[in-house]
Amino acid sequence: MKAFVVPKPGGLDRLEVRDLPDPGDPGPGQVRVALHATSLNFHDYLIASGQLPTEDGRVLMSDGAGVIEAVGEGVTEFEIGDHVVSCFFPQWPDGAPRSPVGSFGDTPGDGTDGFALSHAVRAAAAFTHAPHGWSHSEAATVTTSGLTAWRALVGDGRLKAGDTVLTLGTGGVSITALQIAKAMGASVIITSSSDEKLERARKLGADHTINYEEEENWGEKVHKLTGGCGVDHVIEVGGPGTLAQSIEAVRVGGHIALIGVLTGTKGEVPTAALMGKHVRLQGLVVGSRRQQQDYVAALEETGIRPVVDRTFPLEELADAFRFEESGSHFGKICVEW
Repeated sequence: MKAFVVPKPGGLDRLEVRDLPDPGDPGPGQVRVALHATSLNFHDYLIASGQLPTEDGRVLMSDGAGVIEAVGEGVTEFEIGDHVVSCFFPQWPDGAPRSPVGSFGDTPGDGTDGFALSHAVRAAAAFTHAPHGWSHSEAATVTTSGLTAWRALVGDGRLKAGDTVLTLGTGGVSITALQIAKAMGASVIITSSSDEKLERARKLGADHTINYEEEENWGEKVHKLTGGCGVDHVIEVGGPGTLAQSIEAVRVGGHIALIGVLTGTKGEVPTAALMGKHVRLQGLVVGSRRQQQDYVAALEETGIRPVVDRTFPLEELADAFRFEESGSHFGKICVEW
């Protein structure tokens, strides 16, 4: 069985295809899955590029979608032939998070082997059903970026019709957040440095767009677009480099979901502005299995389908990461086999 792994030290030019033993039959409480697709996330990129350390020969990719081939004793949730998608935190079934950020010991593609391979035998609780009728590539977008956007807006944000959402950039989380917000009757403002991407966002339903290279103080622009009130929710993917503007953009008592660190992991926080506006700044990393099941149900009910910019074959995984590195994608990048 062939698998894509990252050696130590890592790097996109050092990714390897290795022959691994077939995982065999599932034991009690386990399922055997034939994998067919994955999707790229910034966390996967950090592992593959060697910026986040992991064990030598770690099988890459947190997201995995495929078909149940066999079920072990005691498994009642799945049957042979079911289409499934992996969970980012298989040890987190429901409820409030119990592990601090950085505790990725059970996360596929980081603390344990991921899904850049043909077959896996894992606990049944490491998967949920995939949305009915979706391709494997589409289903692979659920695990990380999709669930992150869902939890940020619905789980933590309690999004409701009539709310206003600001989402930064046009990557997987931000575009999914746009789709979720519009499906639930919210208004959306989206930022990008590309007018072409902003036009695509408008076609997906964005109510207002801001080119942040042309509007350096885009937080002030957001205030003007909302009649001086500010937005109810901010999907903050930048981190320290954009947080001050996000605080400027949010309304008094509003909600900022801090889900990304694209501008770094350290920086100044304008605490006076945060306190003075009574803002709720919520950090989060993906979500629980129960939240993923809720998200899948919502996808089937609303008819939302993911925006996949480009799909690569598995043997071109390194090229897929380089495409992600370029920042030219809109929505998700997938890999299938």
